[in-house]
Amino acid sequence: MIQVRIHGRGGQGVVTAAEMLSVAAFLEGRHAQAFPSFGSERTGAPVVAFCRIGDREIRLREPVQNPDILIVQDATLFKALDVLEGLSKDGFLLVNTARGFSDIHLDAVVARIPAGHAQAVPATELALAHISRPAPNTALLGAFTALTDIVTLDSVIAAIHRTFPGKLGEANERAARAAHDLVSSHIAAGKDTADA
Repeated sequence: MIQVRIHGRGGQGVVTAAEMLSVAAFLEGRHAQAFPSFGSERTGAPVVAFCRIGDREIRLREPVQNPDILIVQDATLFKALDVLEGLSKDGFLLVNTARGFSDIHLDAVVARIPAGHAQAVPATELALAHISRPAPNTALLGAFTALTDIVTLDSVIAAIHRTFPGKLGEANERAARAAHDLVSSHIAAGKDTADA
């Protein structure tokens, strides 16, 4: 079973990202669950959502304490919370930032996980370019498919269109594809960071 924890702020689509990821896994014939954990339910407040994906029925219902994959939709959370708590030593880290990991003081963390398991992606910028909103969730899901082999980009795109029909779905698909292509090119070049 794969456990994913997504950190962000209210209004960034954290909960929707977890739901779309679970739908993508379900479309591939796998078992999945997604659920949020709210503190204060207001725009800008920290929000955490969880997704589990497995090949058998998932009976766990508790929050993900030891994620295999950590998606951080707002890099400012590193200053406010212990976002990295419990990340597996073999885990993956995906951070929404246009800066490099050393610029946001995460180079020591990146050094502790396997090479190629961390990517910094300017997801907000990609969202603004394609969706005209600072909602990085679908771009990060596209990046997720390039970083891991958990679900395919096609399944994530299908989940996006189920969540956002019409032109909004098309715009979110473009953001997801752009992030996927960016991370794929970073991986091919052996880069970990957005500015490498």
